[in-house]
Amino acid sequence: MRLARPYSGVFRGGATARTGPHALPLARIKKIMKRSAGDGSGGDGAGARMISGEAPVVFSRACELFVVELTRAAWAATLEGKRRTLHREDVAQAVRDTDLFDFLVDVIKDDAGHEDGGDGVVGAGGGEGRAPACDDDGAL
Repeated sequence: MRLARPYSGVFRGGATARTGPHALPLARIKKIMKRSAGDGSGGDGAGARMISGEAPVVFSRACELFVVELTRAAWAATLEGKRRTLHREDVAQAVRDTDLFDFLVDVIKDDAGHEDGGDGVVGAGGGEGRAPACDDDGAL
């Protein structure tokens, strides 16, 4: 008997299908896709006006997998520091130590440049259920 592949339910109406529950809101993903497609990289500068229904679903799943992998690497840095709380410097260390995250090196600022006065806990200072504050270029 053939086993179902991990992503086989994405397009068939499984738990991660368009109508199913998602970790990230599809409308928000679609809005980001339209905004980033309109930044002039398409040649004519018009941007994407239409996005298929499956594309945000795939992006949602890709974002989930990205966050899981980054969290695993950051958690390893936390345990290496003999702590049980994930801090901003653990995420930065995971980015520096993992080749997969080399594209984020410019985004992660040095801890010496940390000026918001927070305690370093990821998500601290952003309020209940809110993302940490970022500057204009998206850096933490």
